[in-house]
Amino acid sequence: MDIPWGDEKTANFVSHIGLITTDGPHGPDIMACEWTQQISYRPALFAISIGPNKATCDNILATKEFGVHIAAHDQSVLTSIAGGQTGKKIDKVRALTELGYRFRKAQILSVSMLEGVAFWAECVLIDHRTYGDHEMFIGEAKVAEADREKAPLLYHGGKYWHRGEQIQKPPAEELERIATIIQKAKK
Repeated sequence: MDIPWGDEKTANFVSHIGLITTDGPHGPDIMACEWTQQISYRPALFAISIGPNKATCDNILATKEFGVHIAAHDQSVLTSIAGGQTGKKIDKVRALTELGYRFRKAQILSVSMLEGVAFWAECVLIDHRTYGDHEMFIGEAKVAEADREKAPLLYHGGKYWHRGEQIQKPPAEELERIATIIQKAKK
């Protein structure tokens, strides 16, 4: 079966906004990538899944590297520009710089890294495969940082959100009751 973009079946998914920076045949670029995930702790691996005809695909395939960022809650304008334009026709890095967003040279790679994000990692490509109508790139982080003061920008139902009230885990008594039931259910 297919579930096309914008289908109401996906309305309950909640994700952060990944921002992918690259450099290559299309020059310095940034794109919004909802499907950005950490997939391993040791080594730190990140998967990004993007449409096949994107400037980002061409840049990664040419250079074998990319920057992964998680947008901060105050970066909705930035993510709208990064996701709403193509790097094949628009120099999004230049436009964002003119709007006051700042990029810096990566510590290890040749890509630009965005400042003010909740998280960033410099990744070297270790695998690339086609899954359905998207290209998945797996990158190994060579250096990464997080700003615990910056809450991530969230995406749900076609709208941006920020973290709300924390929901507490079950109290100790309930966890003990659950543990007893789990013990009884062992195979």
